[in-house]
Amino acid sequence: MSRLTKKSPSLCTDLPLDNPDICHKFNVLRQLLKSCFGPSGRLKQVHNNIGGHVITTSTSSVLLQAISSSQPLIKLITTSVLNHVSRFSDCGLFTAILCLAVIDQAKQSGLRGNVAISVNKHLLGMCTSYLHQEDCGCKVKLDFCSSQDLITLAWSVISSKPACVLTELEALYISKLAVQAFVLTVPCDSPGKVSLGKIVTVSVEGHPVLDSAVFPGLLVDAPDVFCLSDVENLHSNPLRMVLFRVSLSGDLFELGDGTLEAHQGADTDSQILDQLLELGERVVKDEVKLFVCQKVIHPVLQQYLRRHGVVVIERLGIALMEPLSQLTGAQPVATLQTTIPAKAYGQVKDLSMRQFGSKTMLHLYPPGEPAICTMILCHRNETMLSELKVACQKTEHVLRLTLREPSALLGGGCTETHLAAYIRNKSMNKVPEAASLLGCSQREYLLGMQAFCRSLESVAEVLEHSGGNSLMDLTHAHHWTLPADVVEAQREDALGSCGCGLLESQPGEKWTFLNSKYSEFCPAPLSRKATVQPRVLDSFAAKINALQVAVETANLVLDVRYIIQDVN
Repeated sequence: MSRLTKKSPSLCTDLPLDNPDICHKFNVLRQLLKSCFGPSGRLKQVHNNIGGHVITTSTSSVLLQAISSSQPLIKLITTSVLNHVSRFSDCGLFTAILCLAVIDQAKQSGLRGNVAISVNKHLLGMCTSYLHQEDCGCKVKLDFCSSQDLITLAWSVISSKPACVLTELEALYISKLAVQAFVLTVPCDSPGKVSLGKIVTVSVEGHPVLDSAVFPGLLVDAPDVFCLSDVENLHSNPLRMVLFRVSLSGDLFELGDGTLEAHQGADTDSQILDQLLELGERVVKDEVKLFVCQKVIHPVLQQYLRRHGVVVIERLGIALMEPLSQLTGAQPVATLQTTIPAKAYGQVKDLSMRQFGSKTMLHLYPPGEPAICTMILCHRNETMLSELKVACQKTEHVLRLTLREPSALLGGGCTETHLAAYIRNKSMNKVPEAASLLGCSQREYLLGMQAFCRSLESVAEVLEHSGGNSLMDLTHAHHWTLPADVVEAQREDALGSCGCGLLESQPGEKWTFLNSKYSEFCPAPLSRKATVQPRVLDSFAAKINALQVAVETANLVLDVRYIIQDVN
């Protein structure tokens, strides 16, 4: 009993956003995330203090999972962001930075918590309503008759991950591959319910990025040297195949749960092997040419099958079971019974061998329309390759979201500055009505509106990491970056184009620095020229949800009055 200690009372923190320690942690997190934002964001190396793998990344999903905090409010924010990323794969850093900016600006405004929350909700509704309008000035309709918009969208995702360490040529090449792979997974002229295919990614370390490629069908590891001669001897087309999910190693413990009865003196190993050979005789009789198993196949069974001209693939792994089943139409067999139903067999059009560095792979061609494809990703080292694989998976998800909502938002900070200008103009015209609706004074409403708009502008502002200045034109409200060493007289020549690439600087154009005072104005609509395409696009679905998650999470944090922690 001497080792027992008295239970400590729970720790209660009153008004947590007034606590200096909590505010410091918020500021550290915000600076950390801001420094990672955008194509020129800085990389972060995360290492556990008790050892382990060093992670180099600027991707929100990897970064937020790798860092940890004991502060409940920070856990709340990171959990909200990771939940958003798990559903939409993009705009994670945008979500976190905007959320922290809304909290910070609400505190600086001096507004009561309930007033700041109600104003934020009201302005969020104005933003989402405007973004869903057909005439929204920062929204782009995607043209599926051309791949250009899709490539731009893919490039925007991939180029925003600097840990991939890609040249401009390599980023464009991978973007085109990502769109090609995505298109291969979208079935054409499919009657009834449409089911999207799958992209299987294979990583090859130590080879140039430009060696990456996309293949219709499925590539699986085939390290066995016998496979080459087996494939060369095949002549029939299509080829019948069978897929097993149960182990065919012959070991008793692989047979699954249940009771095993054996007669005294019985040789169970021989009996199981006999059953495996009977299974082999069955598939040979049924003219199977490709025999695939998720787990291990007994060497004797492998030898028997190969002697009869059957290509054998073992240790496929659970990750490839569904794509292979979808590609071939085979139904995975989960029994050692010698009778295999005819509907369980699948087909492949053809087989061939491919070599990628040290990897020898068997290429399975689809019998019909290729809903499954394989992307071979190459890079110079493991860290870059790992980040590139994550970026490509996120790109695939973002491209899929366009099928549900064929729109995109202007990138490069232009959507944020345009929204801020629109909200200022719209709000100034309806101050008495909005204040009355929200139950606050007109002054409080204006303070809340300015804080909300400065939060949006601050997200665009952090895209610059080299000491330059962020500006907004007073015509279309797009975001521009001015290098740090440019004098006033050279401004027009130095600005070039806006963040999204749709506008070029014009003589006589009026500008304002972000987060500075300016007269409110209604952003003019763009006259889109067919020859001018946006250079940076953001996922519409991802950014709309990110905007909602950021503001709603910020409101939740602003509404917290006490934090009660059990410290035992």
